[in-house]
Amino acid sequence: MNLRTLGGTGIKVSPYCLGAMMFGLWGNRDHVDCARIIDHSLDHGINFIDTADVYSQGESEEIVGKALKGKRDQVVLATKVHGQMGKDPLHAGNSRRWIVQEVDNSLRRLQTDHIDLYQIHRPDPDTDIEETLGALTDLVHAGKVRAIGQSTFPAEQMVEAQWAAARRGYERFRCDQPPYSIFARGIEAAVLPTCARYGMGAIVWSPLSGGWLSGKYRKGKALDTSSGRAALRPERFDPETPGNARRLDLVEQLVGIADDAGCSLTHLAMAFVLSHPAVTSAIIGPRTFEQAADLLEGATVVLDDATLDRIDAVCPPGTDVDTSDGLYQSIELTDVTRRRLPPARREVA
Repeated sequence: MNLRTLGGTGIKVSPYCLGAMMFGLWGNRDHVDCARIIDHSLDHGINFIDTADVYSQGESEEIVGKALKGKRDQVVLATKVHGQMGKDPLHAGNSRRWIVQEVDNSLRRLQTDHIDLYQIHRPDPDTDIEETLGALTDLVHAGKVRAIGQSTFPAEQMVEAQWAAARRGYERFRCDQPPYSIFARGIEAAVLPTCARYGMGAIVWSPLSGGWLSGKYRKGKALDTSSGRAALRPERFDPETPGNARRLDLVEQLVGIADDAGCSLTHLAMAFVLSHPAVTSAIIGPRTFEQAADLLEGATVVLDDATLDRIDAVCPPGTDVDTSDGLYQSIELTDVTRRRLPPARREVA
């Protein structure tokens, strides 16, 4: 694979990034098989691995750490912090208190003395962004972290973080990790242009839209929700919902486009996200060795303009097939108290 530079850091990463979310309790409990997937990926040109503390409550990081013994220097290793770890309410979020505690936990699980890319997994409305950036800057200066990034931030919060870093002289986020696929193109409107404007890399996740673009789910076939991401969130795969019914219709059209392009739907979907100039790397998240092997076979697929035009006609630029495809919603939309005055203040004098 031809390596790409991550957000002006000088760090060279492969266009495919091996995501480890499905390693452990959430997916594949066989640690030996997970290590085999990692080895196969490294042998086929991947040098970039992404995980998170919250994936299987640390088990994913432990699997990756064991598998990279003796190979750590060959890999750009990324992990994330923010999600709830255990039951203690203090063990989550983007506060300095939690970040400086949890980075040591991740280093221990990963069996390394530094993390190449440490990312804030989601925005935290209860923590000032300067508090978060200050803590991350200290970790960079301490040598525990090489570069910092964010994941699934809306464009306006990306800009706020860049300005805060410049104002306070803090390390700045060098990349974002947003969801992006043929079915989830909303980030083309603002997030990807913001990445380009600030010289940030984009490491996109769910390029197969949670499996919808793998060819596994087809119209007229029973949907298997017993494994993979469908097992984690079966409600997102109910064929009776309007959004899923539309996905099934669109899959049939995209299969035809893939056939004409001489590739599988999976390989079409991966090549599509990598065709955007703002995208640095696309995360593959195999649960099995067979899935990993199939994904890696498509690493050389490149789509021509005619094929990309046909995809645009089926799934227009800048749009999501369903509102759930973007996944992150601002707390101002999900928390009613953020958009309604208390009753006592609603009276007009």
